[in-house]
Order: sequence, then structure tokens, then C-alpha cells
Amino acid sequence: MIVVVCNVPFYDKSQPRIAVEAEAVLVILAFCESDRLRLVSSDALLFEVGCIPDQNRKDDAYAILKIAKETVGLTPEIEVLARRLGTSGLKPLDALHLAFASATKVEYFCTCDDYLLKKARNCSELYTKVVSPTELVMELDI
Repeated sequence: MIVVVCNVPFYDKSQPRIAVEAEAVLVILAFCESDRLRLVSSDALLFEVGCIPDQNRKDDAYAILKIAKETVGLTPEIEVLARRLGTSGLKPLDALHLAFASATKVEYFCTCDDYLLKKARNCSELYTKVVSPTELVMELDI
């Protein structure tokens, strides 16, 4: 299973790192579409996408979330874990994303957010491994 939290396919790809990450995200999404990987969405992702001001980007993000085979709803367990994770310096929505992933026991949480990657890797109570798109592609050899 996998959770992808990333809008990088829509970023300016003139920077090499962003271009590489965007390609990695597209490969991951292609594997999700072909059922070789499983994309899991959450109420937090739906909320975040709903807040995107640009309608075209919002529509593109919703299209990606339609690939998800499952959407996880908020539970008291997830809320408690998100609050605990928030004490480690994570932004509230980032803590909630990680709590959804960990409580759902997905194997990988994939993000392009360097701050989130750094903070999440210091959270010992996560079930889920937090990786960048390029790390996931390399780790899964896809």
C-alpha cells in the first residue's frame, strides 16, 4: 500500500530536482492505476485538495485521488495520534496525514515536502515509512 501526498506533477519542472520528482510521481501513479501499487486517500487529503484555490489544479488533484482504492475516514485513534505527532513540531495537517497513514498501516507515505520528510523521519511511533517519490521508486525498483 502507498499514500502519495504531493502536488509536484503540477510544479514548474525547470528545476532538475523538481523534474525528477515529478517523473517519479507519475511513475508511481501509473503503477497505482495498473494496480501494481495501491493508492490510499484520506479525509485529510480530500480537505487539502478542497482548499486548492486554482480550479484547474484542484480538478487535477481530485483526478489523482480517484485512482485511490480506499479513502480512510477520521477516527478518534487517528485524531489522538495526530495530536501526539504534532508535538514533534509537525504542522497540524502534516501530522494528520501521517496519522492517517500510520493508523491505516500503509507501508509508505510519499511526499515531496522536505520539512515533512525530515520531521517525520524523527517520529519513532510511525508504522509507515516516509519517503520522497524518488526514494520510493528506487526502493521498490520501479
